Amino acid sequence: MPDTQISAIICTHNRDTYLGAAIDSLLAQDIAANFEVVVVDNGSSDRTREVVEQRASDFRLKYVYEPTLGLSVARNTGAKVAEAEILAYLDDDAVASTHWLQVLHSAYKNNSQLAIAGGKVTLLWPQDIQQPRWLSPGLAANLGAYDLGDSTTYIEQPGLTPRGLNYSIRRSFLEQIGGFDPHLGRVGKNLLSNEELQMTEFALQKGWQVAYLPEALVAHNVAPERLKRSWFLNRGWWQGISECYREQLAGKAGMGQLQRGGERFIRGLYKSLQYFSDPAERFDKLVYAYGQVGYLNAAIQGLLFTSNKKYTASHLCAVESCEEKGLGTRD
Repeated sequence: MPDTQISAIICTHNRDTYLGAAIDSLLAQDIAANFEVVVVDNGSSDRTREVVEQRASDFRLKYVYEPTLGLSVARNTGAKVAEAEILAYLDDDAVASTHWLQVLHSAYKNNSQLAIAGGKVTLLWPQDIQQPRWLSPGLAANLGAYDLGDSTTYIEQPGLTPRGLNYSIRRSFLEQIGGFDPHLGRVGKNLLSNEELQMTEFALQKGWQVAYLPEALVAHNVAPERLKRSWFLNRGWWQGISECYREQLAGKAGMGQLQRGGERFIRGLYKSLQYFSDPAERFDKLVYAYGQVGYLNAAIQGLLFTSNKKYTASHLCAVESCEEKGLGTRD
Protein backbone atom coordinates (compact mmCIF):
# COMPACT_ATOMS: atom_id res chain seq x y z
CA MET A 1 0.00 0.00 0.00
CA PRO A 2 1.66 3.30 -1.07
CA ASP A 3 2.74 5.74 1.64
CA THR A 4 1.25 3.78 4.53
CA GLN A 5 1.60 6.07 7.55
CA ILE A 6 0.30 3.81 10.31
CA SER A 7 -0.18 0.05 10.50
CA ALA A 8 -2.82 -1.49 12.77
CA ILE A 9 -1.87 -5.02 13.85
CA ILE A 10 -4.06 -7.69 15.45
CA CYS A 11 -2.29 -10.77 16.81
CA THR A 12 -4.83 -13.53 17.31
CA HIS A 13 -5.04 -17.09 18.60
CA ASN A 14 -8.36 -18.96 18.49
CA ARG A 15 -10.60 -15.94 19.04
CA ASP A 16 -12.85 -16.13 15.96
CA THR A 17 -15.85 -15.11 18.09
CA TYR A 18 -14.42 -11.64 18.76
CA LEU A 19 -12.02 -11.19 15.85
CA GLY A 20 -14.51 -9.93 13.25
CA ALA A 21 -15.60 -6.99 15.41
CA ALA A 22 -11.98 -6.06 16.09
CA ILE A 23 -11.13 -6.02 12.37
CA ASP A 24 -14.29 -4.10 11.47
CA SER A 25 -13.51 -1.42 14.06
CA LEU A 26 -10.17 -0.85 12.34
CA LEU A 27 -11.46 -0.84 8.78
CA ALA A 28 -14.03 1.78 9.84
CA GLN A 29 -11.42 4.20 11.22
CA ASP A 30 -11.91 7.91 10.53
CA ILE A 31 -8.38 9.01 9.62
CA ALA A 32 -6.98 11.19 6.85
CA ALA A 33 -3.70 9.26 6.59
CA ASN A 34 -3.28 6.01 4.67
CA PHE A 35 -3.35 2.95 6.92
CA GLU A 36 -3.39 -0.83 6.73
CA VAL A 37 -4.68 -3.64 8.94
CA VAL A 38 -2.46 -6.69 9.49
CA VAL A 39 -3.91 -9.82 11.10
CA VAL A 40 -1.29 -12.23 12.46
CA ASP A 41 -2.86 -15.67 12.89
CA ASN A 42 -0.76 -17.20 15.66
CA GLY A 43 -1.36 -20.92 15.19
CA SER A 44 -5.16 -20.79 15.36
CA SER A 45 -7.22 -23.94 14.82
CA ASP A 46 -10.64 -22.27 14.67
CA ARG A 47 -12.31 -20.12 11.98
CA THR A 48 -9.77 -17.30 12.23
CA ARG A 49 -8.67 -17.47 8.59
CA GLU A 50 -12.27 -17.63 7.38
CA VAL A 51 -13.16 -14.53 9.41
CA VAL A 52 -10.35 -12.61 7.71
CA GLU A 53 -11.20 -13.95 4.23
CA GLN A 54 -14.78 -12.70 4.61
CA ARG A 55 -13.27 -9.20 4.61
CA ALA A 56 -10.55 -9.82 2.03
CA SER A 57 -12.17 -7.52 -0.54
CA ASP A 58 -10.82 -4.56 1.45
CA PHE A 59 -7.36 -3.89 0.00
CA ARG A 60 -6.16 -2.46 3.31
CA LEU A 61 -6.40 -5.85 5.02
CA LYS A 62 -3.48 -8.31 5.17
CA TYR A 63 -3.31 -11.83 6.62
CA VAL A 64 -0.19 -13.68 7.76
CA TYR A 65 0.12 -17.05 9.50
CA GLU A 66 2.70 -17.39 12.29
CA PRO A 67 2.98 -21.02 13.48
CA THR A 68 5.27 -20.36 16.47
CA LEU A 69 3.08 -19.67 19.48
CA GLY A 70 3.74 -16.55 21.50
CA LEU A 71 2.35 -13.05 21.62
CA SER A 72 5.77 -11.43 21.36
CA VAL A 73 6.66 -13.66 18.42
CA ALA A 74 3.40 -12.70 16.70
CA ARG A 75 3.99 -9.03 17.39
CA ASN A 76 7.43 -9.21 15.84
CA THR A 77 5.99 -11.00 12.80
CA GLY A 78 3.37 -8.29 12.45
CA ALA A 79 6.05 -5.60 12.57
CA LYS A 80 7.99 -7.33 9.77
CA VAL A 81 4.93 -7.55 7.53
CA ALA A 82 3.67 -4.05 8.28
CA GLU A 83 4.85 -1.15 6.11
CA ALA A 84 4.48 1.91 8.35
CA GLU A 85 6.82 3.55 10.83
CA ILE A 86 4.05 3.65 13.43
CA LEU A 87 2.73 0.26 14.61
CA ALA A 88 -0.58 0.16 16.50
CA TYR A 89 -1.48 -3.11 18.24
CA LEU A 90 -5.11 -3.95 19.04
CA ASP A 91 -6.14 -7.14 20.86
CA ASP A 92 -8.31 -9.60 18.98
CA ASP A 93 -11.09 -9.26 21.59
CA ALA A 94 -11.10 -5.45 21.65
CA VAL A 95 -12.95 -2.79 19.68
CA ALA A 96 -11.25 0.47 18.71
CA SER A 97 -13.06 3.79 18.82
CA THR A 98 -13.54 5.54 15.48
CA HIS A 99 -10.66 8.01 15.89
CA TRP A 100 -8.19 5.59 17.53
CA LEU A 101 -5.66 5.55 14.68
CA GLN A 102 -6.00 9.28 14.06
CA VAL A 103 -5.18 10.13 17.69
CA LEU A 104 -2.15 7.84 17.67
CA HIS A 105 -0.91 9.04 14.28
CA SER A 106 -1.15 12.71 15.28
CA ALA A 107 0.73 12.09 18.53
CA TYR A 108 3.72 10.52 16.78
CA LYS A 109 3.66 13.05 13.95
CA ASN A 110 3.86 15.94 16.43
CA ASN A 111 6.49 14.41 18.73
CA SER A 112 9.64 12.88 17.26
CA GLN A 113 10.71 11.64 20.73
CA LEU A 114 7.58 9.56 21.28
CA ALA A 115 8.40 5.84 21.29
CA ILE A 116 5.29 4.28 22.85
CA ALA A 117 1.71 5.43 23.27
CA GLY A 118 -1.59 3.92 24.34
CA GLY A 119 -4.99 5.06 25.48
CA LYS A 120 -7.87 4.55 27.85
CA VAL A 121 -9.47 1.10 28.04
CA THR A 122 -13.04 0.44 29.15
CA LEU A 123 -14.55 -2.99 29.77
CA LEU A 124 -17.39 -4.67 27.84
CA TRP A 125 -19.14 -7.11 30.17
CA PRO A 126 -20.89 -10.24 28.85
CA GLN A 127 -24.63 -9.91 28.40
CA ASP A 128 -26.60 -10.12 31.68
CA ILE A 129 -23.38 -10.23 33.75
CA GLN A 130 -22.29 -7.49 36.13
CA GLN A 131 -18.95 -6.87 37.83
CA PRO A 132 -18.57 -9.35 40.74
CA ARG A 133 -18.55 -8.01 44.30
CA TRP A 134 -15.15 -9.56 44.90
CA LEU A 135 -13.51 -7.77 41.95
CA SER A 136 -11.51 -4.72 43.05
CA PRO A 137 -10.48 -1.84 40.75
CA GLY A 138 -6.93 -3.16 40.97
CA LEU A 139 -7.90 -6.63 39.74
CA ALA A 140 -10.11 -5.10 37.05
CA ALA A 141 -6.85 -3.88 35.54
CA ASN A 142 -6.01 -7.53 34.91
CA LEU A 143 -9.03 -7.58 32.60
CA GLY A 144 -7.53 -4.68 30.67
CA ALA A 145 -9.12 -1.65 32.35
CA TYR A 146 -6.81 1.37 32.10
CA ASP A 147 -7.66 4.97 32.93
CA LEU A 148 -5.18 7.66 33.95
CA GLY A 149 -7.70 10.46 33.53
CA ASP A 150 -8.78 12.72 30.72
CA SER A 151 -5.50 14.53 30.03
CA THR A 152 -2.47 13.43 28.05
CA THR A 153 0.14 12.06 30.46
CA TYR A 154 3.79 11.25 29.88
CA ILE A 155 4.68 8.05 31.71
CA GLU A 156 7.69 8.16 34.04
CA GLN A 157 6.87 5.09 36.13
CA PRO A 158 6.98 1.82 34.13
CA GLY A 159 4.16 0.41 36.25
CA LEU A 160 1.78 2.90 34.60
CA THR A 161 2.69 1.84 31.06
CA PRO A 162 -0.13 1.55 28.47
CA ARG A 163 -1.97 -1.76 28.20
CA GLY A 164 -0.88 -4.14 25.46
CA LEU A 165 -4.42 -4.41 24.10
CA ASN A 166 -4.32 -0.69 23.19
CA TYR A 167 -0.67 -0.13 22.35
CA SER A 168 1.46 1.55 19.73
CA ILE A 169 5.18 1.79 19.15
CA ARG A 170 7.57 3.55 16.79
CA ARG A 171 9.31 1.08 14.46
CA SER A 172 12.72 2.75 14.74
CA PHE A 173 12.62 2.35 18.53
CA LEU A 174 11.44 -1.26 18.27
CA GLU A 175 14.34 -2.05 15.95
CA GLN A 176 16.76 -0.23 18.22
CA ILE A 177 16.00 -2.59 21.11
CA GLY A 178 15.76 -5.73 18.97
CA GLY A 179 11.99 -6.28 18.97
CA PHE A 180 9.65 -7.73 21.60
CA ASP A 181 11.30 -10.25 23.95
CA PRO A 182 9.89 -13.69 23.01
CA HIS A 183 10.44 -14.90 26.58
CA LEU A 184 7.80 -12.44 27.83
CA GLY A 185 4.19 -12.25 26.70
CA ARG A 186 1.58 -14.99 26.40
CA VAL A 187 2.80 -18.32 25.05
CA GLY A 188 0.24 -21.07 24.61
CA LYS A 189 -1.46 -21.56 27.98
CA ASN A 190 0.94 -19.67 30.21
CA LEU A 191 0.13 -16.12 31.26
CA LEU A 192 3.57 -14.52 31.16
CA SER A 193 3.42 -10.76 30.87
CA ASN A 194 5.42 -7.58 31.60
CA GLU A 195 6.65 -7.16 28.02
CA GLU A 196 5.09 -3.68 27.76
CA LEU A 197 6.55 -2.67 31.12
CA GLN A 198 9.98 -3.79 29.93
CA MET A 199 9.55 -1.74 26.74
CA THR A 200 8.78 1.38 28.77
CA GLU A 201 11.89 0.83 30.88
CA PHE A 202 14.01 0.58 27.73
CA ALA A 203 12.41 3.70 26.24
CA LEU A 204 12.99 5.82 29.33
CA GLN A 205 16.56 4.58 29.68
CA LYS A 206 17.31 5.60 26.09
CA GLY A 207 15.75 9.06 26.33
CA TRP A 208 12.48 8.35 24.52
CA GLN A 209 9.00 9.29 25.72
CA VAL A 210 5.97 7.15 26.57
CA ALA A 211 2.48 8.68 26.52
CA TYR A 212 -1.04 7.98 27.73
CA LEU A 213 -3.56 9.42 25.27
CA PRO A 214 -7.10 9.32 26.74
CA GLU A 215 -8.79 9.94 23.39
CA ALA A 216 -7.20 6.80 21.91
CA LEU A 217 -10.07 4.83 23.41
CA VAL A 218 -10.56 1.06 23.13
CA ALA A 219 -13.22 -1.20 24.66
CA HIS A 220 -12.18 -4.68 25.79
CA ASN A 221 -14.51 -7.68 25.94
CA VAL A 222 -14.47 -9.56 29.25
CA ALA A 223 -14.67 -13.27 28.48
CA PRO A 224 -17.01 -15.16 30.89
CA GLU A 225 -14.24 -17.59 31.86
CA ARG A 226 -12.23 -14.70 33.28
CA LEU A 227 -14.90 -13.97 35.87
CA LYS A 228 -13.70 -16.78 38.12
CA ARG A 229 -11.44 -16.40 41.13
CA SER A 230 -9.23 -19.16 39.77
CA TRP A 231 -8.43 -17.12 36.66
CA PHE A 232 -7.18 -14.22 38.78
CA LEU A 233 -5.09 -16.52 40.98
CA ASN A 234 -3.55 -18.03 37.86
CA ARG A 235 -2.94 -14.55 36.46
CA GLY A 236 -1.28 -13.48 39.71
CA TRP A 237 0.97 -16.56 39.69
CA TRP A 238 2.25 -15.81 36.19
CA GLN A 239 2.62 -12.13 37.01
CA GLY A 240 5.03 -13.17 39.76
CA ILE A 241 6.98 -15.34 37.32
CA SER A 242 7.09 -12.50 34.80
CA GLU A 243 8.41 -10.06 37.39
CA CYS A 244 11.14 -12.52 38.39
CA TYR A 245 12.30 -12.93 34.81
CA ARG A 246 12.20 -9.17 34.20
CA GLU A 247 14.46 -8.66 37.21
CA GLN A 248 16.85 -11.24 35.82
CA LEU A 249 17.11 -9.28 32.59
CA ALA A 250 17.85 -6.15 34.64
CA GLY A 251 20.66 -7.93 36.53
CA LYS A 252 18.73 -8.18 39.80
CA ALA A 253 18.49 -11.98 40.03
CA GLY A 254 19.95 -13.90 42.97
CA MET A 255 19.41 -14.48 46.66
CA GLY A 256 17.98 -10.99 47.11
CA GLN A 257 14.89 -12.12 45.23
CA LEU A 258 14.09 -14.61 47.98
CA GLN A 259 14.08 -11.85 50.58
CA ARG A 260 12.02 -9.49 48.42
CA GLY A 261 9.50 -12.15 47.49
CA GLY A 262 9.17 -13.34 51.08
CA GLU A 263 8.57 -9.83 52.39
CA ARG A 264 5.94 -9.14 49.72
CA PHE A 265 4.20 -12.46 50.42
CA ILE A 266 3.88 -11.65 54.14
CA ARG A 267 2.74 -8.12 53.32
CA GLY A 268 0.02 -9.46 51.02
CA LEU A 269 -1.30 -11.87 53.65
CA TYR A 270 -1.26 -9.18 56.32
CA LYS A 271 -3.21 -6.75 54.15
CA SER A 272 -5.76 -9.43 53.26
CA LEU A 273 -6.51 -9.68 57.00
CA GLN A 274 -6.74 -5.90 57.28
CA TYR A 275 -9.41 -5.90 54.56
CA PHE A 276 -11.26 -8.94 55.91
CA SER A 277 -14.64 -7.13 55.82
CA ASP A 278 -14.13 -5.95 52.22
CA PRO A 279 -14.44 -8.95 49.84
CA ALA A 280 -12.96 -7.11 46.85
CA GLU A 281 -9.85 -5.74 48.57
CA ARG A 282 -9.39 -8.95 50.57
CA PHE A 283 -9.27 -11.06 47.41
CA ASP A 284 -7.05 -8.46 45.73
CA LYS A 285 -4.41 -8.85 48.46
CA LEU A 286 -4.69 -12.64 48.38
CA VAL A 287 -4.02 -12.65 44.63
CA TYR A 288 -0.99 -10.42 45.28
CA ALA A 289 0.32 -12.82 47.94
CA TYR A 290 -0.24 -15.82 45.68
CA GLY A 291 1.68 -14.05 42.94
CA GLN A 292 4.66 -13.83 45.26
CA VAL A 293 4.59 -17.62 45.58
CA GLY A 294 4.98 -17.76 41.79
CA TYR A 295 7.76 -15.18 42.03
CA LEU A 296 9.60 -17.18 44.71
CA ASN A 297 9.16 -20.40 42.76
CA ALA A 298 10.71 -18.72 39.72
CA ALA A 299 13.57 -17.30 41.79
CA ILE A 300 14.37 -20.72 43.27
CA GLN A 301 14.25 -22.34 39.82
CA GLY A 302 16.60 -19.62 38.60
CA LEU A 303 19.12 -20.27 41.36
CA LEU A 304 19.01 -24.01 40.63
CA PHE A 305 19.56 -23.52 36.90
CA THR A 306 22.25 -20.85 37.21
CA SER A 307 24.95 -23.30 38.20
CA ASN A 308 24.72 -25.40 35.05
CA LYS A 309 22.76 -23.56 32.34
CA LYS A 310 21.27 -20.23 31.40
CA TYR A 311 17.90 -19.75 33.02
CA THR A 312 15.02 -18.14 31.18
CA ALA A 313 11.28 -18.00 31.59
CA SER A 314 11.09 -20.83 29.04
CA HIS A 315 12.54 -23.25 31.61
CA LEU A 316 9.88 -22.24 34.09
CA CYS A 317 7.16 -22.71 31.52
CA ALA A 318 8.35 -26.27 31.06
CA VAL A 319 8.26 -26.90 34.80
CA GLU A 320 5.08 -25.06 35.76
CA SER A 321 1.95 -25.18 33.60
CA CYS A 322 -1.57 -23.95 34.16
CA GLU A 323 -2.91 -27.50 33.87
CA GLU A 324 -0.52 -28.80 36.55
CA LYS A 325 -1.71 -26.11 38.92
CA GLY A 326 -5.35 -26.66 37.98
CA LEU A 327 -5.98 -22.94 37.67
CA GLY A 328 -7.49 -22.35 34.28
CA THR A 329 -6.28 -21.95 30.71
CA ARG A 330 -4.85 -19.42 28.31
CA ASP A 331 -6.81 -16.17 28.07
